[in-house]
Amino acid sequence: MGSINQLELQNLREIIGSHQTMVTKFDFYSNQCQDPQLKQLFKQSSQDAQTTVTSFINSLK
Repeated sequence: MGSINQLELQNLREIIGSHQTMVTKFDFYSNQCQDPQLKQLFKQSSQDAQTTVTSFINSLK
């Protein structure tokens, strides 16, 4: 990734933070849920959000 300015970096931090919050919440919902289909949906959503976090962080290296 090329150089980014401070505003872009701030926006990326905000996006990454939001996705990390999504991971935490989806994991919590998955653990609380009794319905197997909903449990799987929340687990998959958590994994997808974590993948996005990892991709953003790796793109900054």
